[in-house]
Amino acid sequence: MLNATIAHIARRAQPAQRRLLDIGAGNGDLIRLLRAQFPFEIAACDYTPELMRLPDQPVDIVDLNTQPLPYPAAAFDIVCLTEVIEHVEQYRQLLREVYRVLRPGGLVVISTPNILNLCSRLRFLTFGFWVLFGPLHVKDSRRYSTGGHINPVSYFYLAHALLDAGFAELQWSVDKFQRSALMPFAVLYLPIRLAAWWQLYREKHRHLTISPENLPFVEAMNAPQMLLGRTVIVSAVKEADQKMVPGEGIEPPTKGL
Repeated sequence: MLNATIAHIARRAQPAQRRLLDIGAGNGDLIRLLRAQFPFEIAACDYTPELMRLPDQPVDIVDLNTQPLPYPAAAFDIVCLTEVIEHVEQYRQLLREVYRVLRPGGLVVISTPNILNLCSRLRFLTFGFWVLFGPLHVKDSRRYSTGGHINPVSYFYLAHALLDAGFAELQWSVDKFQRSALMPFAVLYLPIRLAAWWQLYREKHRHLTISPENLPFVEAMNAPQMLLGRTVIVSAVKEADQKMVPGEGIEPPTKGL
């Protein structure tokens, strides 16, 4: 999924955009790839610096569940969250923080497990749990036996959260198709499309939940790429003419970057 994240950056970042923040930087794999291709000034943050394998990369410590991002407003041109939002309790609040630390015209790129691929949907149908989101131990650190995945987020709700935070110009892709989904796709694609058409009709005319603004995101839920893709990557822009509202987000004390 790292190459797919980089593809979004290469396609959408502007030449003058140089300051990049990697949230949940982990061992630094994304930073290493970015350094090889772009002249970015890169900051990293995570819950611990001990994962970082790049000796020259500082890591700012932050608990994304309880703390705001430790940066002033409009500090970065690009923010990346690679496999992060499924680990946090309040991903919408985190996206509002990302909006705060981005400069106008800034780009956010997010990747997360695609719970809407057919293998995941079939597992949910038969077991009640999405792929990569198994049963959690209660009040036990062994919940991390699921890889720390505590918050499954589908594309629609991620897109809605980005728009609600103030972002625009959303684009999405998947990193690669799952071979294990090809056979279910061949068998189920037509029935899914027919059932989805009927459900969309009901939502439009009976429940009145469909609008021109959300229709593209609803239709994407059953797109072939969504049914086959392993990881979904979403990028969005903080519009250049939007200004920070005083008090917007959670403003931490200014610190050096």
